[in-house]
Amino acid sequence: MSGSHLPTDPVTLARDLLRCPSVTPADGGAQALLAGVLEGMGFEAVHLPFGPAEAPTPNLYARMGAGHPVLCFAGHTDVVPPGEGWAHDPFAAVVQDGRLYGRGIADMKGGVACFVAAVARRLEQGPLNGSISLLITGDEEGPAHFGTKPVIEWLAERKELPDFCLLGEPTNPEALGDVIKIGRRGSMNAVVTVQGIQGHVAYPHLADNPVHRLLAAFSELTARELDTGSEWFDPTSLQVTSIDVGNPATNIIPAQAIGRLNIRFNDLHTGAALTAWIEDVVRRHAPSADVQVSISGEAFLTQPGEAVTCLSDAVRQVTGRTPRLDTGGGTSDARFISRYCEVAEFGLVGATMHKRDEHVGLETLEDLTRIYQAFIEGYGL
Repeated sequence: MSGSHLPTDPVTLARDLLRCPSVTPADGGAQALLAGVLEGMGFEAVHLPFGPAEAPTPNLYARMGAGHPVLCFAGHTDVVPPGEGWAHDPFAAVVQDGRLYGRGIADMKGGVACFVAAVARRLEQGPLNGSISLLITGDEEGPAHFGTKPVIEWLAERKELPDFCLLGEPTNPEALGDVIKIGRRGSMNAVVTVQGIQGHVAYPHLADNPVHRLLAAFSELTARELDTGSEWFDPTSLQVTSIDVGNPATNIIPAQAIGRLNIRFNDLHTGAALTAWIEDVVRRHAPSADVQVSISGEAFLTQPGEAVTCLSDAVRQVTGRTPRLDTGGGTSDARFISRYCEVAEFGLVGATMHKRDEHVGLETLEDLTRIYQAFIEGYGL
């Protein structure tokens, strides 16, 4: 593709992507569109569908260059359902009063478009001094079983892992340049089912109340201060999310009680160690209880180094702000990438993500493109 035809305008590509109704698990043509643009720039693009043959998850991997350093941009083209009551068609990519409206513009088709435009602007200056790749999944907003995780494993098997990965999630709460995420807390859910013996409340000696056992266990779990935080992380938080009995009567001791909890944990813990603690506490109060734990991701941290400093410098150069290095918020696909290479997250302002009338200012898309270009060049590419 000649320099005059490189996709240097992020708004054009963002609008094209927004018009693809890629509500998880549908792709809506988004990845084929993106692959075509990247191939036109000189990337080698590979479609990597993983999961059940009848409904595979669409994933796209594209790379330009063969040498090091290898910088990877990770993101997703799937979006959450738009809901009702939009001022504009959520998939029409309407521009009004300097803002671009559409489901997924903030989270995160806008970030994908900005990175592609940044690479295009870099290519106008000449060939790369290394390699750039993109890892784009269609399953970040869904279960995330067959998206980034198997793709990064595929790259590891091929010995094609990047030296550094930039994830383009909308990390900024209010203004572009607020936050770079260098880690995330781990997350786990536990479901505790306690069986008892149903009976009349007036004759408790003939019954075994499972609610009492469950409450005793949960009281002990919530009473413990797991930690006071670490260098880069807030204290670990355990929250009880429900206690369900399903008992419509006032005079019956129920036969079963189910409790659920979530723990967002820092780098002082592992999912396995917390699981063992929960099981020990529960079984001291209810020896026959069933404990089911699912770990969404472990805590991880990318220690600030050359790449993170380079990204911070790029943000400061364009916005005049010094971004805060942060590890808060929920989970992201960085939890899968962190097992294989250093990863940091920086993208658009997330104030309207997942909301009705999701939008981003056109000037913000331009600024993010400039930040990404400055980072690419500062990283040595």
